[in-house]
Amino acid sequence: MSIQEQISLKPYNSFHCECIASHFAIITKAAELKEALDWCMLHKKPFIVMGGGSNMLFTQDIDALVLKMEVKGIQKTNETSSEVFLTVGAGENWHHFVSYTIQKSWGGIENLSLIPGTVGASPIQNIGAYGVEAKDTIQSVTAYDTQKQEWVTLSNHDCAFEYRNSIFKKEKNRYIIWSVQFCLQKQPHFHIEYGAIREKLHEKQIKYPNLAAIANAVIQIRSEKLPDPNIIGNAGSFFKNPIVDKAQFEKLKAQYPNLVAYPISDQAYKLAAGWLIEAAGWKGKKIGDIGCYEKQALVIVNYGTGTGKEIFDFSAQIIQSIHEKFGVVIEREVNVY
Repeated sequence: MSIQEQISLKPYNSFHCECIASHFAIITKAAELKEALDWCMLHKKPFIVMGGGSNMLFTQDIDALVLKMEVKGIQKTNETSSEVFLTVGAGENWHHFVSYTIQKSWGGIENLSLIPGTVGASPIQNIGAYGVEAKDTIQSVTAYDTQKQEWVTLSNHDCAFEYRNSIFKKEKNRYIIWSVQFCLQKQPHFHIEYGAIREKLHEKQIKYPNLAAIANAVIQIRSEKLPDPNIIGNAGSFFKNPIVDKAQFEKLKAQYPNLVAYPISDQAYKLAAGWLIEAAGWKGKKIGDIGCYEKQALVIVNYGTGTGKEIFDFSAQIIQSIHEKFGVVIEREVNVY
């Protein structure tokens, strides 16, 4: 394993923000990970784990060993008449993995097409879109537990999945994800209840959709609404949808009849952060090279040479604005360093 010094992370983060890591290593084998962690202990250096860099905002240079996880491989480990079980390396590109499962006619993650990042990041955020979350198909996660200094396999229950959250996010840097085990369906149940997907299928006159049709609809929707990070720096949805109690929802709904919200229980509602941000006048707004994307208010973009600090400050203004106008606190979905 080679540990490099003073490496620019600009090519490795989807915001394209300049940031220098004091130390950097690419990890493809278990022995390399052990060697890197031993090096950190010896030199009393912290470490940061990086996948696709699509959910990371670097606001300053990093005095740490950045571990770029490039563990590859998709392996079928078991199957039944109705299910197939796969173990996937943390470094596999998420969208490529989704495309692979669609080619094989295995269902469960087609609604998560075109989400940027790696497979290893999927359980951390419990990524989700259009009525589907990663937790719906993740059976277990294999990781190195830096606290116990041993390899562990966490069941779906052990992962403590919540909306855009998990044990991996709560206990940051404890678990280094190596692979993820998925259970997919051979006769899948399609999730097309979201209006945008239904509309897209209707446009294409598809009455009886299959996995490919649903995936293509999602890809088209995302491509129309979200900027390509290869062209415009961004991390997809920057903010989480806030959850409020029924009383606050009813108060806001009375004030703002067009408020977009979804019930998640008898007493709680998830508000559409994009609607709040747009209603507060941020959609399309730009300060220097940083802006709120004109087609989707949830996305903060770097139009040029904006810094991570500028993106963070821009997001802080949005958070303050939403709180002042609606009395609601929205949280960043990205990990800030």
